[in-house]
Parts: sequence; C-alpha cells; structure tokens
Amino acid sequence: MTELSENITNGVYEGERAVFNISNKSISYCTFQNGESPLKESSDLVLYETSFKWKYPLWYCNNVDLKNCYMLDGARAGIWYTNNLKAKNLAVRAPKAFRRCDSLLLEDVSFYNAEETLWFCTNVTLKNVKANGRYFGMGCKNIVADNIEIVDDYAFDGACNVIVKNSRILSKDAFWNTQDVVVENSYIVGEYLAWNAKNITFKNCIIESLQGLCYIDNLKLVGCRLENTTLSFEYSTDIDAEVINVIDSVKNPISGVIKAKGIKELILDKDKIDVSKTRIITEAN
Repeated sequence: MTELSENITNGVYEGERAVFNISNKSISYCTFQNGESPLKESSDLVLYETSFKWKYPLWYCNNVDLKNCYMLDGARAGIWYTNNLKAKNLAVRAPKAFRRCDSLLLEDVSFYNAEETLWFCTNVTLKNVKANGRYFGMGCKNIVADNIEIVDDYAFDGACNVIVKNSRILSKDAFWNTQDVVVENSYIVGEYLAWNAKNITFKNCIIESLQGLCYIDNLKLVGCRLENTTLSFEYSTDIDAEVINVIDSVKNPISGVIKAKGIKELILDKDKIDVSKTRIITEAN
C-alpha cells in the first residue's frame, strides 16, 4: 500500500457518496450514516475505529485495511466487488457483508447476522472468524480457514478448493456441492453433510450427521469419529474411510473401503448397488 497523503479523523458523514472516489487516505474515529455508498470506488485506504451505519459503504474498492471497525445493522451489503482487503477486529451486524471480492484476509472478525455473507469471493483467508447465518461462504474459491466457528445452515455451499482447520461448524447441509475440500481437526454437526461433493477429505474430525457423507465422489476420512451418524455413505464412490469408533449405520456405499471399530447396522441393497465394489473392515472381521 502506498504512503497515505492525508488523514481524515473525528468526522460524521451523511448523504450518498459522502467521500466518493478517494485514495491514499487514513480514516479514523469516523462515522458514516444516512447515505449510501460513502466510500465507493476508493483505493489505498486505512480505516481505524470507524463505524458504518448505512448501505454499501465499500463497493468497487481496492487496497483497504480495516482495523477495529464496525458495520452496524443498516450497513447491508457492505463490501462488494472490492479487492485486496484486510480486516482485523471487525464486528459486522449487517447481512450480505462480502460478495464477489478477491484477496481477502479476515482476522478476528465476528458476523452476527451472516445471512448471504461471503458469497462468490476468491482467495480468502479466515482466522478466528465467527459467523451466525445461513449460506456463509457460498460459491467461494480458494479458501484457507483456521479456527472458525459457523452456526446456521448451508455453510460453504458450492465452494471450491477449501482448507478448514481447528474449527467448529454447526450447520445443516454444510459443504454441499463442493469440490477439493480438506477439513482437519474440526467438530462438525449437521444433517446431510457434504452431499454431492467431489474430492473431499476429513482428517481427525468429530462428525455428527443424519444421512451424512452421501452422494460424494472420492471421499476420504482419516482418524475420524462418526458420532450419532446414521445412513452414512449412501451412493458415495471411491471411499477411503478410517473411522475410529462404531458407526451407527452405513447404507449402500457404491465403492471403496470403509474401516471402522464396528457398524451397528449395515444396509446393502443388492438390487441397487454392486456390493463387491465396497470392502467393509471392522474389528469383528
């Protein structure tokens, strides 16, 4: 980021495009309210202890650094079509916060209403992020996430090239329609986990899911626990699963190897699958 040429501090700004199309500015202790798109089409900004109370504050921007900032309930659809943005200690109460952005680093960020947040963004790094809302991370590409907590349904729907570590995800239908995903050392609870995914790996995870891990092409589990997980692996192919506890039930896997301490209920419908294409290994056999 280039050296800033002017500082803006202790201001209250109102009206549409209040400081439109500025560059090389440091903005601190300011409030933007009662006006859309206050910083639209701006670049090379550092914002500190600044709050946004109205819609569309940072659209079509480049090279933005947010520190200790706040996006309140009225700041809907706050950051769209913006590239190369860093945010640390950001609190977001408004929905639809990020969309179609590239090169995001979000650290110590809390999304209190994360409905339709982080959609179709690329090259995203998440560190210590909490999000409460449906469809978080939909359609994103190239995500690296560490110590995130997501509460509500449909997380990362349609995402591609995703790495998640040391996280908690409480979400129905998480990782649906995803491709090239690795989840490590994480706790995941939610029905219908990862349906219609391709190339997905879980390592050292605790998973609880009704009808989880179904309709997946190329599924790998390494050292995972499947707690209260029923009707798992249905119509999944190329399975390489190492489960360290007893699975409640497995239904109609298409192909691969499933290793587990045990399986309480194994459902294999010979009229629907070729049972010879899946190897089941438990302590009993």
